[in-house]
Amino acid sequence: MSSHSLEALLQSVGNPVQLARNSQIGPYVYPKVPAEFSNWRDEQHAWRETCCLFDQSHHMTDLNIKGPDALKLLKATGVNSFETFAVNKAKQFVAVNYDGYVIGDAILFYLDKNRFSLVGRPSAHNWVQYHAETGDYDVKLKRDERSAVNPTGRRLYRYQVQGPTANEVLEKLNGGPLPEIKFFNMGEITIAGRKVRALHHGMSGVPGLELFGPWGEGEEITAAIVEAGKEFGLRQVGSRVYATNTLESGWIPCPLPAVFTGDAMKPYREWLPANGYEGTGSLGGSYYSDDIADYYLTPAELGYGSFMKFDHDFTGQEALEKMGEPKRKKVTLAWNGEDVTRAMGTMFQKKDRAKYIDLPLSNYSTWPNDKLLKDGAMVGVSTFSGYSSNESSMLSLAVVDIAQSEPGTEVTLVWGEEGGGSAKPVVERHVQTEIRATVSPVPYAEVVRASYRPH
Repeated sequence: MSSHSLEALLQSVGNPVQLARNSQIGPYVYPKVPAEFSNWRDEQHAWRETCCLFDQSHHMTDLNIKGPDALKLLKATGVNSFETFAVNKAKQFVAVNYDGYVIGDAILFYLDKNRFSLVGRPSAHNWVQYHAETGDYDVKLKRDERSAVNPTGRRLYRYQVQGPTANEVLEKLNGGPLPEIKFFNMGEITIAGRKVRALHHGMSGVPGLELFGPWGEGEEITAAIVEAGKEFGLRQVGSRVYATNTLESGWIPCPLPAVFTGDAMKPYREWLPANGYEGTGSLGGSYYSDDIADYYLTPAELGYGSFMKFDHDFTGQEALEKMGEPKRKKVTLAWNGEDVTRAMGTMFQKKDRAKYIDLPLSNYSTWPNDKLLKDGAMVGVSTFSGYSSNESSMLSLAVVDIAQSEPGTEVTLVWGEEGGGSAKPVVERHVQTEIRATVSPVPYAEVVRASYRPH
């Protein structure tokens, strides 16, 4: 075991909860992109009312997988079915540990014969790479790290053009009608004389495409999109508000990787570096347990139940088959405006201030976990929170007991950390406060519920 492995780090600190709770890292970083291009309220409105340009080039890791055993490797590590998976298709790939708890998820692109790309937070990538290196697979891997930990620069640009007028912008760029691209399928369009690969997928759940190509062409493609979008109300979206679109579309981007416990996972922890995503990420919020496994989530709890297919052998399959019906369900929480106003109002008093609620994204850790109560008993956790100007509401994505998952149910969210707060630099001294919240559908936005389809 390397002295620089995650396992060695955990052995030195004892309890992984204390390691994560007092990590010096704050929320997940969205680097390089300006915080705002105009103002974050209008940038939010654009993906609902006109259209917007998301720059996703910097915050996600790309793992390129190539070789005759590439698909075999992905089948062995993902809960998804691959029976109809083919070139120019994509899917949300979900990886679990031996006990069936989620390690991570990412978008998997089927680029060409025996060639794939996994794009997202690096936890799922690490799991796939570990199996590739320790198993009997004829594959070659190449990582393109997110910009925050990539001194050499990215290989690809990755943009999304999304919103009610997005297709008009894209048709103008393409010089004619767009090719018919089904949901979570890929095609090709032309922008500024360049061939651009396009995925029909949108975080905001409205018309548009995700576009990607060689890094050196990125500035030219951006300029063309911005120019073509002027007459259609296009706005560029800054890093300050980018992640809030998931509050409306309902994807939880921040499950704590289920890698910290279990003898079967020990070789993996010995393989993982101490200074990687898993070893440096921070745990925040009002939910406290001394057992890190209490923070793990299942695919069904994250809304991935329809993705799980037991038509192939994969890590964690047997455990998932034995779990039976889920006991908790993913929901959106709409926070009570009066309670939020009261909590924010404590900023104007000398003592007993609530934890600062940052806008538009209020997360202050890598893995947020806020306690939810009903009649004094814990009924779930809130995991990702922020403000939607489109909905004029603070929203969060949560996992609650089935009995409390009916829309309209009122629960109480405990905001802030115990004992005045942890040692994280982003956490000021504060007192906990209670905020009422109403259980709501996921996705929250009706336009997104109508447009999203399983894949």
